[in-house]
Amino acid sequence: MARTRAANYDEKRQAILKRAAEVFSQEGFDRASMSRLAQACGVSKALLYHYYTGKDELLFDIIGGHLEELSALVDGADDATLPTEERLLALVTAILEGYRDATHEHRVQINALSQLPDAQQEELRGLERHLVGVVARAIEGLDPRLAGEKALLKPLTMSLFGMLNWHYMWFRPEGPMTRQDYARMATTITVAGAKAVLEKGA
Repeated sequence: MARTRAANYDEKRQAILKRAAEVFSQEGFDRASMSRLAQACGVSKALLYHYYTGKDELLFDIIGGHLEELSALVDGADDATLPTEERLLALVTAILEGYRDATHEHRVQINALSQLPDAQQEELRGLERHLVGVVARAIEGLDPRLAGEKALLKPLTMSLFGMLNWHYMWFRPEGPMTRQDYARMATTITVAGAKAVLEKGA
């Protein structure tokens, strides 16, 4: 007879993912054993194996859940009817908001995604490409000339993601700059940079 799931199965699973993300982020994926993860999650090793058969499954769900949430936020914020700079600002703001309580998940994505099997990597990179594509389309709308400058569009897009992806290294919620402040700064730098490069090449 199949074992039935507890009523709070999903809640416990989410708690495990959150705590495992902290362990992977702080101690490294390679060094974190299932025993260590069970200890950190406050469950027995046998119970942890009831939810996940191994570290790869945990890692895949941590990163996948993070990227799916980001994608939902970005898709919800994307409004092609807005003026182009406002559209880009809305996307940048959505990404930074998505990072608000997900620093560990974000670090795990950056540092450990490449340790997954190729098929799982490709599935997750598809989510990453979706995020990049939405932002790239908004940047392309800043200037008609960018439509014919695909070689410039990618560096502009990835430079913006560089600013956003690594902000956790210095950003502090209690600091003098808010997330909205930084969203405006990153957007302004991207817009001004695109215009300057286009004018120089004109």
